[in-house]
Amino acid sequence: MKKILASAGIALAIAAGGTAGFAGIANAQGVELRVGPDGIRPVIREPRRERGRDRCGEREARAAARDSGLRDPEVVRVTDRRVVVEGMTRRGPQRITFANRNGCPEI
Repeated sequence: MKKILASAGIALAIAAGGTAGFAGIANAQGVELRVGPDGIRPVIREPRRERGRDRCGEREARAAARDSGLRDPEVVRVTDRRVVVEGMTRRGPQRITFANRNGCPEI
């Protein structure tokens, strides 16, 4: 009887150690193991994206227009594809169009 209990204890320790190591590796890869009434199942986590970070914000567009030489830039139009900024230069009014993507690249 002692031999059976010792064998079961060793098997339980090996199983617990193996699962803990696997869970650490899986967690690092964006996979989560959930234990529930239906057994152990892997859940793949989606990467978190901050809201609005993949778009060109108005403040960022005005800063980019200032860097391009516009004085008193003002955002006049925002669509899904572009952001239009107007301002003044030495020659008079000027309009710059930026892509509505992260980093506000100039079109």
